[in-house]
Amino acid sequence: MGIGRKNWLFAGSDKGGERIANILTIIETAKLHGHNPEVYLTGVLTRIQSHPKDRLQELLPWQWVPAKDRYEAA
Repeated sequence: MGIGRKNWLFAGSDKGGERIANILTIIETAKLHGHNPEVYLTGVLTRIQSHPKDRLQELLPWQWVPAKDRYEAA
């Protein structure tokens, strides 16, 4: 990717570059599904520790429901 070339220069290592690529993928996927990435990441990181392991798929961008919408639906 030519646009990010200078940004990846300071990733620190190949592993750092992979981490950056992973987080950018999550951010872009959240955008693709109509979510504000900051709100999405804040919501997921707030919920993930207490969220049941067998329902982690609910935190994926294409199934995630923002907190305000979860409470309105209940």
